[in-house]
Amino acid sequence: MIYSAQIRAARGLLDWSREELAAAAGLGLSTVQRMEKGDGPARGHAGNVWSLQAALEAAGVVLLPADETAGPGVRLKLPSE
Repeated sequence: MIYSAQIRAARGLLDWSREELAAAAGLGLSTVQRMEKGDGPARGHAGNVWSLQAALEAAGVVLLPADETAGPGVRLKLPSE
């Protein structure tokens, strides 16, 4: 599961616009905008959520799950990973 805040943070790490993310995920701009709204899990059709997550991961984003000490987060892969 990817959270809206993770999408926004991942775009920041990649220095991508919403348009760039939409193109990479094969989604419309309005779909990406809706998925970024809010503070909880990204809302949308499951296939769209998976496409967006796959695009971010293919670009080198690592999605960090929430645990007992911190909420969900993101980071970039090392170049050798």
